[in-house]
Amino acid sequence: MSGITEAKIKTTKIDQSFTLIDYLKFLIPSLIGILLFIVPINMGDGITVPIAFLSNQIYGLIGDWIPTMVLIIMVISVVGSLVATLLKPKLVLENKMLNTLFNVSKFWVMARLLGTIFAAMTIYQFGTEMVYSENTGGLLLYDLIPILFTTFFLAGMLLPLLLNFGLLEFVGALFMKIMRPVFTLPGRSSLDCLASWVGDGTIGVLLTSKQYEEGYYTKREAAVIATTFSVVSITFSIVILQYLDLEAHFIPYYGTIILAGLVAAVIMPRIRPLSKKTDTGYEKAELKEEENIPAGVSQVQWGLNKAVTKAKNNESFSSTFKEGFQNVSDMWVGVLPIVMAIGTVALVIAEFTPFFTILGKPFEPILTLMQIPEAAEAAPTMVIGFADMLMPAILGSGIESELTRFVIACVSVTQLVYLSEMGGLLLGSKVPVSFKDLVLIFIFRTLITLPIVVIIAHILF
Repeated sequence: MSGITEAKIKTTKIDQSFTLIDYLKFLIPSLIGILLFIVPINMGDGITVPIAFLSNQIYGLIGDWIPTMVLIIMVISVVGSLVATLLKPKLVLENKMLNTLFNVSKFWVMARLLGTIFAAMTIYQFGTEMVYSENTGGLLLYDLIPILFTTFFLAGMLLPLLLNFGLLEFVGALFMKIMRPVFTLPGRSSLDCLASWVGDGTIGVLLTSKQYEEGYYTKREAAVIATTFSVVSITFSIVILQYLDLEAHFIPYYGTIILAGLVAAVIMPRIRPLSKKTDTGYEKAELKEEENIPAGVSQVQWGLNKAVTKAKNNESFSSTFKEGFQNVSDMWVGVLPIVMAIGTVALVIAEFTPFFTILGKPFEPILTLMQIPEAAEAAPTMVIGFADMLMPAILGSGIESELTRFVIACVSVTQLVYLSEMGGLLLGSKVPVSFKDLVLIFIFRTLITLPIVVIIAHILF
């Protein structure tokens, strides 16, 4: 950046005066956003974040009706998609929101249709039991998707608190010199990564996708964040420990997840397939490049100035509400049918075929070499997590060795990619990752994190 440009930035940005109202417009929504999405709270039965707690409260009130509501939304998704793609009415094509929701490729129309059929089969118990059993379609429609439904509603409506009032600009300036050299990411992604890690992976995917669509991330950056930091929630991590009867080891367990996850986060962006993603922006948005901090200006000064400027320019709260409603509609209409379609297929394969057992065979000698007891029984758990994050814990719950169960518990979380929820979310979102990418990322994350987990397990046990 030239000296003239820097001087211009200092004059127009740093020297700008703000009123108390301008600062409050940045501080109040941002603090509420941090409280809701990032600050962990102990609810007695586990650690969570407020947005997840509120989601569970809504689920407790309307949980029985959610599967039917989801089916109705899926039917609307399919009908709208068929009308938009086949008839191409002006009412849909000329309306930005409707066009985004329904004017999708033929592949996604078919995926939405398949997910809707699976949901109907599960609710009304017709067709093959492989689809609607409690461990396949039933697990998705009655256990996972209701949580997604309520989480999408709250997160979608409240995400503008993180996005629209300057918080990402402020945090981005503070962490610019860390995120870029360590994780090859822009500074503003630090808040995204933290929300993805501490809060919930689904929230992280939604936040990442929105930032990518608005031009703040390149294709590579969006793919890295979504597949590297979107960890399952702390609460769900505890559920895995309970399945494996390891509750007494929560602190070393979660410490191992953090260490192995950070090592993977450093390595994964530098190898295929993430390293080969292009540094170009979303096709429907102008890429907003990260600005350098002018000479003589501190990171805090620059970040605060950028943040308050962003908040000051956000004049309309009605537009913020409209954006929140758009977020919710995108995820309900576009993602829920995809999660149902892809997740059901993956769980049917895992439950009724030896596919994942066969794929896990190569891990048997690896685990034996690493001196893992009951290696033959543990080997399938190294790959079956690709179908669903709970499957390794279910499959490994009968293993006697605490060391082996500890390894299974840690690896199942650090693998990150599972089709029943996270994989379906990613494929249904705008984040530029393919099914092939997810397979490779799952394999490489497993190979990176497994040795770290095994070393710690041997030290502990």
